[in-house]
Amino acid sequence: MSTPLVTSRPLDEYCALFGLTRSALAALPGPLLDCPGGTAGLAAEARALGVTVIAADPVYTATPPQLAALARAARTRMADRMVTAPELYPSPRARPTERYLRSWDRAHALFTADRAAHPERYVAAALPRLPFADGSFALSLSSYLLFAYPELFPPERQLAALLELVRVTAPEGEVRVFPLHDGAARPCPHLPALRARLGEHRIGTEVRRFPRPEDGRTRRVLILRRADHRRRSAAPPRP
Repeated sequence: MSTPLVTSRPLDEYCALFGLTRSALAALPGPLLDCPGGTAGLAAEARALGVTVIAADPVYTATPPQLAALARAARTRMADRMVTAPELYPSPRARPTERYLRSWDRAHALFTADRAAHPERYVAAALPRLPFADGSFALSLSSYLLFAYPELFPPERQLAALLELVRVTAPEGEVRVFPLHDGAARPCPHLPALRARLGEHRIGTEVRRFPRPEDGRTRRVLILRRADHRRRSAAPPRP
């Protein structure tokens, strides 16, 4: 069974993945949840915008040296995959590989310093059960987990995880999930059925396409909102 990579993505990559902007994040009326947070630089970088980010990930039970080793392993695997499966990634001409990996190195350094200074912002927790009160976050982000690892999250577990993300998000906020495919770029075959199940729980869903500037293609992001607030959402506006 695959183990999720402990990635070190920077703030700008989060914005690109989820169709966000720095100004939209700065306008959030409350904290942001990053689940799973990995060893990303999001919490450290967003703080400069006045945004509180809580990162949740079961790997936070590890010691700093163990976390550093997991991050290095993820970086190595990513570098290898960009060579062995280039069709899954933007062209090196559009996004030079070494420059991209250096952005991970910088994000990991920011994470390490920020977690040491603000350990309360990094919570050891795993979907589909999170230790947060209802409506705690203005925006919840989940990247490279629920659909990327279908062997860990089969349909019922995906549903439970998505319901949990909505539970901890404010009624007027939203949840964004990316990607909607597995590690081999195979789209989730039961996404329509999953969205129908969410609708039974009065959760509105939308699959929105955002441009991928590096190669002109688009990213598909699943957006969830409580149905009663779909028209009054205070979550980030479209960029």
